[in-house]
Amino acid sequence: MHLADTAEVFLRQEGVAGAVAMVRARRGTQFDPALAELFIDHAQALTDGLLDVDCWQAALELAPTDAPLSGPQLDAVLRAVGDFADLKSPYTAGHSRAVAALAAAAGEEHGLPADDVTELRRAGWVHDLGRLGVSNQVWDKKEPLTQAELERIHLHPYLGERILSRVPGLKGEAALTGLHHERVDGSGYPRGIGGTDLGIKQRILAAADSYHASLEPRPHRPGLAPAEAAARLRREASAGRIGPEAADAVLAAAGQQPHRRPAPPAGLTPRELEILRMLCRGMSPAQIAAGLVLSRKTVRNYVEHIYTKIGATNRVGATLFAVRNGLIEQ
Repeated sequence: MHLADTAEVFLRQEGVAGAVAMVRARRGTQFDPALAELFIDHAQALTDGLLDVDCWQAALELAPTDAPLSGPQLDAVLRAVGDFADLKSPYTAGHSRAVAALAAAAGEEHGLPADDVTELRRAGWVHDLGRLGVSNQVWDKKEPLTQAELERIHLHPYLGERILSRVPGLKGEAALTGLHHERVDGSGYPRGIGGTDLGIKQRILAAADSYHASLEPRPHRPGLAPAEAAARLRREASAGRIGPEAADAVLAAAGQQPHRRPAPPAGLTPRELEILRMLCRGMSPAQIAAGLVLSRKTVRNYVEHIYTKIGATNRVGATLFAVRNGLIEQ
């Protein structure tokens, strides 16, 4: 296994000749001489077509043919995957389970539908899977990181998303994983997106990860006390990096502020929120007026005010705003 592991790397980088030269140079030191000779004598046959194999597809073809996992079975697998990712560093033991529990509780606090809460919990379990693609020499370094090392760290959400996106049925969790380090003001990574491109689920997972990570020690700093971590998250929200509604939900779920249902976003009044939901369900102004016993002119005025507040110009934009802010099913 030791010889195969090292030879595969050289095969990809320098071809068969490079792999053979490396094994020959390390014969009798790093590698057993007899095994090295076997590899050198049969390298062409052993490596023929090896780099053309899709290892992921080959593994899937060997997997059991039973029905896809769902429910408690899927949850158990995702928890195990998260535990495995957390074992990458002693500083992250238990991190994914804690983030999953906190994100799901915050989703409930915010009033998200049950399916969204489940997706948040599952994404929390696997959100750091991409950490496996970055060396422990980087994760456990106590000194300031170089720019190259920071770039490696900034890739880990993308790596996690790429892995999960290849699993049928986990598209939503994959998307959340890829965005858990993005920030509302666009200062996050790896894509640097923000604003309306980050829905309420993305914001909640980011806030939950940020809060709980600050409780945990890291190589370059000690962990914070819960009150200090809460104050830090509030500062992030005030600075526009973390969504304030997401921060409120996470802190309420963590017991760091009173439980309360957040006010509707964009300053919408309860009546405007009611009309927005009716619009999103495809109702016309006339139908809304009849349902709420209002005049059509009054409803049209409400709709204009709603569009102005949320920055929409039509029903499609209003619906996207409602979906991203978790307003449809409340």
